[in-house]
Amino acid sequence: MTKVMSSFYEVLTQGRYVSCRPRGRFKISAQEVLAGDRALIRVLNDGTGYIEEIAPRRNSLVRPPVANIDVAVIVSSIDDPPLNLELVDRVLTNSLATGVKPVLCLNKTDLAQPGQVDAISGTYACAGVDFFATVATEGLGVPDLRARLQGQVSVLVGQSGVGKSRLLNSLVPGASRRTGEVSSRIRRGRHTTRHVELIALEGGGFIADTPGFSLLDPVAIGIWELSTFFPEIEKAQARCRFTDCLHRDEPDCAVKQALACGLIPESRYKNYLTILRELEEIDSRRYQ
Repeated sequence: MTKVMSSFYEVLTQGRYVSCRPRGRFKISAQEVLAGDRALIRVLNDGTGYIEEIAPRRNSLVRPPVANIDVAVIVSSIDDPPLNLELVDRVLTNSLATGVKPVLCLNKTDLAQPGQVDAISGTYACAGVDFFATVATEGLGVPDLRARLQGQVSVLVGQSGVGKSRLLNSLVPGASRRTGEVSSRIRRGRHTTRHVELIALEGGGFIADTPGFSLLDPVAIGIWELSTFFPEIEKAQARCRFTDCLHRDEPDCAVKQALACGLIPESRYKNYLTILRELEEIDSRRYQ
């Protein structure tokens, strides 16, 4: 499934795109269809088709609504709109929890202060995250990112205004995605992408361009599982005094010791605590 738009479904089969509709019991079941779904279709004489069945998914995301993704390219801008590391860490957590490999793309790096890009790169090197610095409007850094995505089904995710559509235009010449300006009043971009669509990458693979967002719902994961999505925290916690340490006020916490020594970036630790509090609130509401 390469495009889902209202009741219109576009399916790539045997090298051609077929416009499809749901049929029979599939239609009655009101099963949600996502871009990235693999479907069994029946092609009619007029070249259109019917969706007979949707194959089981390897994974799926809620926002953006897309399925069977290999790589999530988390696109953030160094400025205009300002860098939001909390959002980056939320998306990283969501991606890892759903079995999607995260890649961080820092765009608009021509607006960076000296040393700023290296500092952010170092922060996420500690987490084992592939990092790419780009200036999408000039194509800088784009060939390296394109090579990383070759043969994969990828999704570009991030706030509106960070340059996802411009990045896609640079990754896939001829994609001709609409681009928008950043609002000077609220410092956020205007949405220019209205639906999810998979676009073929030259040499193999697909990239999903998606509507922008500013927040993500917390993934349904356990409180003590959260640290597994922060590799630098998980590595240090093996030396904590208590096996159920949540790395806040517990004595002999190796994570806080590593933080004090600069082995864990402060922003990562802070964002871990923010997500942890939200998961605890979800748990408390569940049992009320």
